[in-house]
Amino acid sequence: MSMLEQFLPAFLEEVVGDRFGRYSKYIIQDRAIPDVRDGLKPVQRRILYAMYDAGNNPDKPYRKSAKTVGDVMGNYHPHGDSSIYEGMVRMAQPWKMAHPLVDGHGNWGSQDDDPAAAMRYTEARLSKIAMELLRDIDKRTVQFKDNFDNTTKEPVVLPSRYPNLLVNGVSGISSGFATEIPPHNLREIIDACIAYMKKPELTLEELMTIVKGPDFPTGGLIMGEDGIRDAYATGKGKIFLRSKSAIEDLRGGKQQIVITEIPYGVVKSRLVTAMETIRLEKKVEGIAEVRDESGRAGLRIVVELKKDADANGILAYLFKKTDLQVTYNFNMVAIVNKAPQQLGLKAMLSAYVEHQKEVVTFRTQYELEKAEDRAHVVEGLVKALNILDEVIATIKASKNRMDAQNNLIEQYGFSERQADAILTLQLYRLTNLEITALEKEHKETMKRIAYLRSILDSEKKLLGVIRDEMTVIRDGFGIDRRSDIQGEVEELKVNLEVLVAPEDVLVTLSHDGYMKRTSMLSFTRSGGEPGSSGVKDGDVITNLLQVNTIDNILLFTKKGQYYLLPVHQIPEFKWKDTGTAIVNIVPLPKDDGIVRAMPIKDIQEPGQSLVFVTKRGQVKRTELAEYATTRSTAVAACKVGAGDEIIEVALSRGDKQILLVTKAGMCIRFNENEVNAMGRVASGVRGVQLKDGDEVVAALWAADDEGEILVASDIGYAKRSLLLDYPIQGRGGKGVQTFEFKEGKRVRSNGSALAASYYCTDGIEIAALTSQGRRLILESEKAPIEERKSIGKQVFPLEKGESIVSTFVIAPFELNQKAD
Repeated sequence: MSMLEQFLPAFLEEVVGDRFGRYSKYIIQDRAIPDVRDGLKPVQRRILYAMYDAGNNPDKPYRKSAKTVGDVMGNYHPHGDSSIYEGMVRMAQPWKMAHPLVDGHGNWGSQDDDPAAAMRYTEARLSKIAMELLRDIDKRTVQFKDNFDNTTKEPVVLPSRYPNLLVNGVSGISSGFATEIPPHNLREIIDACIAYMKKPELTLEELMTIVKGPDFPTGGLIMGEDGIRDAYATGKGKIFLRSKSAIEDLRGGKQQIVITEIPYGVVKSRLVTAMETIRLEKKVEGIAEVRDESGRAGLRIVVELKKDADANGILAYLFKKTDLQVTYNFNMVAIVNKAPQQLGLKAMLSAYVEHQKEVVTFRTQYELEKAEDRAHVVEGLVKALNILDEVIATIKASKNRMDAQNNLIEQYGFSERQADAILTLQLYRLTNLEITALEKEHKETMKRIAYLRSILDSEKKLLGVIRDEMTVIRDGFGIDRRSDIQGEVEELKVNLEVLVAPEDVLVTLSHDGYMKRTSMLSFTRSGGEPGSSGVKDGDVITNLLQVNTIDNILLFTKKGQYYLLPVHQIPEFKWKDTGTAIVNIVPLPKDDGIVRAMPIKDIQEPGQSLVFVTKRGQVKRTELAEYATTRSTAVAACKVGAGDEIIEVALSRGDKQILLVTKAGMCIRFNENEVNAMGRVASGVRGVQLKDGDEVVAALWAADDEGEILVASDIGYAKRSLLLDYPIQGRGGKGVQTFEFKEGKRVRSNGSALAASYYCTDGIEIAALTSQGRRLILESEKAPIEERKSIGKQVFPLEKGESIVSTFVIAPFELNQKAD
């Protein structure tokens, strides 16, 4: 047979799958997930057992950590020393463990995430409560297995005389599984165990009257009773952890926020840095200084505020934006019968009680064997002392020790064990006092045997032993609850006034898409002229808004998208500066453009709606509140069909009439309430029926029959006609003619299409931008009032071949005027 024929083919996916499966099984069972019985990962169990085996107990002097790490690595844990020492460090840190299992001496790190000193510098020994995990391990209470090289034995699990899994909690990530079990209060958990042993059918609600929730060593406030209930029922749930804080008054009307407890797992130094960053970047107004005053007296972080600052508002902001408040997600996974399981509170208590039944049963059997052996020996000694002279004579007549032992067995009926004890009896034991003592010991040993047998015969008595021993631990090691629990999750609302100093400002948007925010001071110092704003050559200001820094601006685009832009996020420039391109403020695509910039004070204002009009004559009305968003990216405002685009967006209460004016000179007037309110992403309904090649160029709003409709053609002809001449029709019709185009070879044209239309009740100034880059101004009163079908008069002095590209109204501006 050739060498090649000895190999079997194998598929790569099968080989990889098999190897990864083995690896996953190993790290789930033997690295990252704790055992449900003692709540320890293998490395933790090995550290504690190695320290116990070496006599590194609480009543002995501290021993170098390097010695312990070496013992663990050499005997039980064949991995790097860093993983062992890290496990040891965690068990020594009181801000991570509710009851530290390692009593450390030296630098064992800090809550600022400072690392512990190297293991050659630190010293450690088992803590007193760790001894309760190991108690009775020498009495055959738990199984032992061979270590990695079969040179010694190690425990599969520790006796764990209290429910360590829940008391100290655990965190770990393995392959396909993760676990996150929070620490709990020792008294509550032991009381829950005792209650469960008395009444195994206990409901979760009854259990939760005993175990209120987690109890973190760092204290703090736990919010979310529903999350705790979910976690205790299923093993998964979410709660909120909030720092303990207080607002203190200082001299001079100032205040300061003092934090004395922070959430579990939060690094204090990073938290202080995050708050200092907020102060430096002025993300919130009013923070004067952030100090870490922690010391031997405990944790203390001080946020000193400026005079008249909103302390509650700033605290709410810090809760929202920093780790002063965090979410904690329960994921209670533990190893049960060599497999990972997600467990609720009752299942964990049940698994622990079953473990304790086994531990106490095995210990009782061990102690019973020892007691029975001692009773047997003492019984033989008492019998020998009663016939002492005969026994001595027999021993003296024997040839050697073995012969003496055999003679005692044959002549007096002693067992081999009793005969051996008689031969090793010391002479002083032959006194009357010792004989009495032996008889007393025999009586007590028989009582002990009867007691131990009663434990093995009665589960009720067995549970009573467990209860009594746990009660001793509860009374000896129990501490008051450190974390407070609040049933409801408090919603954090941060007023914008906390983040931004309210200030009246001017916001400009130019025709070419340049935007800026300017203070009133800069505007006044530059002459206070609205038309003197800085722009690039050939550009003009089309929107001038007087707003407040705590307002928002809705920016609507041609393609039916919108952006909610807080005013304070618009870059500030001087009045004479050009500003910045709008694409630097919002992510506007190159093929899109802004149709309307609309200032909004209260987006939740009832009764307000937005009306959209498209080039193809679609009209849509939607409640303003539907446009509330926290996103800074584009959000769909209106569904726009292919080849269509938004031409107008207006704020309305739904009680006016809409006039749609088309390029071909048609106009329709209908009541706004004919357009029902729709969803945000609806496409709307037909407002006007268009002929082929026609499109809507303007949408106007009128409240009654007063005023005129001004229309202007593409080559500068314009006229006004009375609104009364436009009858109110039903939505979706063709409308009536509003402008007559002159046609013919010998007739001077008045245009081929309408370029703009405006509703006038008073005189307005209209600016027109031409194809040659010129800016022309028209006062509406100069456009003649004519009949609806008239041809108009040239009011914009355009040159041959020049046409109007776009128009806008130059709104009259007063300093005390506020935008809608």
